[in-house]
Amino acid sequence: MLEGEPAKAIAEVAAKVAEHRPKHVVFVGRGTSDHAALYGAYLTEIRLGIPVGLASPSAITLYGARPDLAGALVVGVSQSGGSPDLTEVLKVARESGALTLAVTNNPASTLATTAELSVDVAAGHERAVAATKTYTAELLALLLLVEGIRNGDGTPAAEEREALAKLPELAERTLGEHGADELAQRYRFASRLVTTGRGYAYPTARETALKLMETSYLPALAFSGADLLHGPLAMTDPDVPVVAVVGSGPGGSSMADVVTRLGERRADVVTIGAHDIAGASGRLAVPEVDERYAPLLDILPLQKLALSLALARGEDPDAPRGLKKVTATL
Repeated sequence: MLEGEPAKAIAEVAAKVAEHRPKHVVFVGRGTSDHAALYGAYLTEIRLGIPVGLASPSAITLYGARPDLAGALVVGVSQSGGSPDLTEVLKVARESGALTLAVTNNPASTLATTAELSVDVAAGHERAVAATKTYTAELLALLLLVEGIRNGDGTPAAEEREALAKLPELAERTLGEHGADELAQRYRFASRLVTTGRGYAYPTARETALKLMETSYLPALAFSGADLLHGPLAMTDPDVPVVAVVGSGPGGSSMADVVTRLGERRADVVTIGAHDIAGASGRLAVPEVDERYAPLLDILPLQKLALSLALARGEDPDAPRGLKKVTATL
């Protein structure tokens, strides 16, 4: 996706959005794609300086609300593009005068054809029922889109393209690490778990919790680092493992204090990042990159953890209970 037709297609869409100059942006998604949308929200507010909201589909589909979204960019993010509620949000948004954009792995889907603009994440067939590669592809598509809008002509700036070109090699190196397999044995008999991160890392914490619940049936609560300190910190103790995503930049710096506070409670904390953090008892190593690129790498050892933990607990991650590739909700 970093080059060739998919990148050109994203650049064309980014240029059209930049020309439109939206006053605010609304993202909508479900499950894994909702976490990708949250990453897009952080990118948009930080990199573009445009206010962002996350839509509540049920306000439209269940309660019949018709919000005035004139002047907004409304972005639906869905691996399959087959969620009726997301499609309805884009339909209503378009009728009210919004510019609508679908980010999917299926350019022929209902969501993609409902929106005025469409981005194909070009991940190919997603074999995992608990989506993995499509999540990473959604993150990358949103990153390219936002940086293209920021640069005005649809393509990321030269320094951005240089940094992005290094990501595939860094991802391969990250996947070669074996710490997740060892950590799975440590968490094999855990009864619950907490994930946490701030800023760009918060979507990773939420996606990790979802993957653990989907594949290992392990109750997992995701908190932003700030929210964790506002009360939930009290539930942490040596018997509640905590996975903390700690990258570089402001988000990572703020998380160092969170890890220290967790350490004071003798919590079993494992961090995801490039450096050891005081108070943590272990770390899953990832290369150090700019904080806004880190979610594309940080999720990889955590997806491996979900896989290894499911197998260690005697479950089948290829056939998780009650989960389908397309979940239709209204």
